[in-house]
Amino acid sequence: MIEHLTDPLDPIERQNEKLLRIVEALMRRVEESTDASGAAYAQFQRAAVLEQEIRTRTDDLERALDLLNASNAQLAKANEETEAARANLANAIEAVQDGFALFGRDEKLVLCNSRFGLHMPDIQGRLKPGLRFTEYVELVSRSSSLLLPEGVAPVDWAELRLTRHADDHVVFNVGLSGNRWMQVSEHRTKDAGTVILQTDVTDIMRVERLERDRILDDKSRLIRATLEHIDQGVCIFDNKHRLVGWNNRASELLAIPVGQFQMGTQFETLYDRLGSNMSFQPGMSWGDLSDWTKRHTSRRPLRFLLHRGRSKILSVFAQEMPDKGYVISFTDVTAERKSAQALQDAKELLEKRVEARTVELADALGEAERANASKSRFVAAASHDLLQPLSAAKLYVASLKNGLDQAETHDVATKAESALNSVEHILEALLDISKLDSGSATVHLSTVSVGDMFKQMEDAFRPVAQAKGLELRVVPTSALVASDASYLRRILQNLLSNAIRYTDTGKVLVGVKRRKNRVSIEVLDTGIGIAADQRDMVFQEFKRVQSDASAAEGMGLGLTIVERACGLLNHPIHLCSELGKGTVFSVEIPMVQDQGQFIEGRPAAADRKTGQLADMIVLLIENDANLRNALTLTLESWGVHVLECSSEDQAVDLLREIGITPDAIVADYQLDSGKTGTEAVRRIRAEFSDVPACIISANRSPETTEECKANGLELIHKPIDAKELRHQLVSLISR
Repeated sequence: MIEHLTDPLDPIERQNEKLLRIVEALMRRVEESTDASGAAYAQFQRAAVLEQEIRTRTDDLERALDLLNASNAQLAKANEETEAARANLANAIEAVQDGFALFGRDEKLVLCNSRFGLHMPDIQGRLKPGLRFTEYVELVSRSSSLLLPEGVAPVDWAELRLTRHADDHVVFNVGLSGNRWMQVSEHRTKDAGTVILQTDVTDIMRVERLERDRILDDKSRLIRATLEHIDQGVCIFDNKHRLVGWNNRASELLAIPVGQFQMGTQFETLYDRLGSNMSFQPGMSWGDLSDWTKRHTSRRPLRFLLHRGRSKILSVFAQEMPDKGYVISFTDVTAERKSAQALQDAKELLEKRVEARTVELADALGEAERANASKSRFVAAASHDLLQPLSAAKLYVASLKNGLDQAETHDVATKAESALNSVEHILEALLDISKLDSGSATVHLSTVSVGDMFKQMEDAFRPVAQAKGLELRVVPTSALVASDASYLRRILQNLLSNAIRYTDTGKVLVGVKRRKNRVSIEVLDTGIGIAADQRDMVFQEFKRVQSDASAAEGMGLGLTIVERACGLLNHPIHLCSELGKGTVFSVEIPMVQDQGQFIEGRPAAADRKTGQLADMIVLLIENDANLRNALTLTLESWGVHVLECSSEDQAVDLLREIGITPDAIVADYQLDSGKTGTEAVRRIRAEFSDVPACIISANRSPETTEECKANGLELIHKPIDAKELRHQLVSLISR
């Protein structure tokens, strides 16, 4: 019942107060009541029970109050500690020299020090706890203390600031009124809060600006000195077409007073000062230049000519700078242009003269070619006509020597033969040089046995060396080389002949040295040697080491032929000599590795087989009577029966008449009526039998050699050597 008399939600004190009032009321009613039936006693009992409950509740209340007082004491102590910590934190934050603010993870301002926002007094009073970060940015963006970059609105700045806020760490500078600067550092805390520091960097920025200005001044002075030093006129414009730099040379070239070049002058204003005496090159105009300067996209470099009156020509070059400004340079090219025009005029005049001269030279060249061809024909004919009687004389002398017994007559004949041989060698040398110089020489490369050629040289030159009391030593070799056999033989002949001619005592050595894929054929002698200043001269025509030597000892053509033949064959030739001790000539030739290749070589001058020519029948076809008689006399001295004829038809008729087939045919290549000896041999072989034959000719052309080779005919060159002719006949019979 008692619980219904009080409200449990009321504080204990309130409940106790109500219960005391109830007890007092009940006691009054008990005392005032006179009910005989014992109602008063019942009320007293209820009062006693109620008092007991009150006492119990009072004890509970006292215990609750004790607990409450203890809790309140602890709470008070915690509050004191919290306030002390808060005070310490506030003091610490306040001690920071920079502006400091802390935003919670809910983006609301928790606390800040008195320096936060100090540079923006118009909004500092509104920077209080609970302020949202977006509201803080909005206030800063619209602060009158904030200096916004040119062209940036407060809304744009606020949007950029919120974009930066998304990063964990942000540092940037903000310009303020009064020429002050503030650095803002924003960092994220571990609980996703945000700490903002505002640092006054005005002094630092001023120092940096002063240093930058000093550097810029130094660079400016350097650039100014450079601009004044160069020979070009230079004008520099910024991206607003304002003049920001120039040199005095620009004033001189553009004929504008220096005083009119002022900082900030617009490009068009400067152009208007040029006056009417400036004109652009064809294809270029002021409009084109103006469009180039006003272009917003990237500008390509521009180059053109500008004429100032009639006296000056300026080369103009305009180029864009990284900041969209541009530089225009002016170069005086008047002298160059006038020189170029003078050169062009001279070129045209020279071309006309060259054209006229070319016509004259063409006519002269035609005349020279005709004269040269005529000379060549004359030399060829003269050589042929000279060789014919020379061959006859040699054969006569040879036959005369064989038939004489008196020693004196034999000696005279020998000397006559030697003199004729000298003439023959001179003519052969002249013919070789003529062929090499004319460019008509043809190279026929083949595999040549150096050993076989050495044997031929040894057989030919050993008697000559022995006659001078010299030792001729030829070192055997198995080397095979790629060369032209005829030219290589002539090279070796001339080198050996020279070595023996200029060696009085000692020896001459011929050998081979192998050098990788080449061989070096060397001819060494112990002769007089060649002085250093004469080593180039010895390869010239008609130049000899001993200028007092007789014509019989050579005309100084041997080494000339050697050098030109080596050049034709691409065989390097080397000369090493020591005056008074001797000389070494070496010729490098490619070596052939395949030993099975065909080896081309000509037979040696001396017979290698013993054969008898007695009773041999030889058909001789020679149109020259003197040479025919000499050949007949020579052949008959060997016991040969000669059937002599002057033409192909006469030879065929004779063979038909006598009904005899000859053992061999000796025919001159050049017969009368345009006929050739090769044709005569083919006709005789076709009608009678395959008779062995050889051709004699003064024609040393490759075509003649190839024709004889194709017909299986041996070729003997005029002047005819009796030993070579005898050897060829022996070879023909042995076949």
